[in-house]
Amino acid sequence: MKHWTAAIVMVLMLSGCSQKAAFDELSDGTCTNAQGQLVEAHISAQIDAIAKEDWESAYTFASESFRSLVKLDQFIFVIGAQYEMLIENQGYVFGGCTIVNSQVIQQVEVKAKSGLTNLTYTLSVKELTLGVDSVLVGSTDTQLDA
Repeated sequence: MKHWTAAIVMVLMLSGCSQKAAFDELSDGTCTNAQGQLVEAHISAQIDAIAKEDWESAYTFASESFRSLVKLDQFIFVIGAQYEMLIENQGYVFGGCTIVNSQVIQQVEVKAKSGLTNLTYTLSVKELTLGVDSVLVGSTDTQLDA
C-alpha cells in the first residue's frame, strides 16, 4: 500500500485542475475514469491519514458541510468508536463508483485484523471540490485468508 502514497500525492497535487474538468458535470451513472481516479485518491489520502492518526489531515478530506456539523474532536471520537478498521487497516480495495443525484458513491473493501469490511462512501462536490459526507459500514467477513 505504501507504493500508492507517492502516486496519491501526485494525483492530489494535480487534482486542483483536473477536478474542475472531471466534476464540471455530474450525470447520474458510473463515474468516468478521471472521476474514479480522483475519488480514489481523495479517499485513499483520508484513509492513510487516519491510519497514521493524523486527525487534522484526515478531517480536511471531509466535506465543508460535514465539518460545519462535526468538529474535529467529535470526528476523532467517531473514527475511534465506529471505524477502527480504518485505523488498523492492512489494505483496501476500491469497488464501484457511481453518481446519484449529484453525489458520488464509492464502494471500498477494507482489510483489518477483525476481517473484511465493506464501506460505502458518499462524497459531495462543492465548487468542483470533493468532500466526504458520510461512510456507511456494510457487511463484515471475519474469514480472512492468511
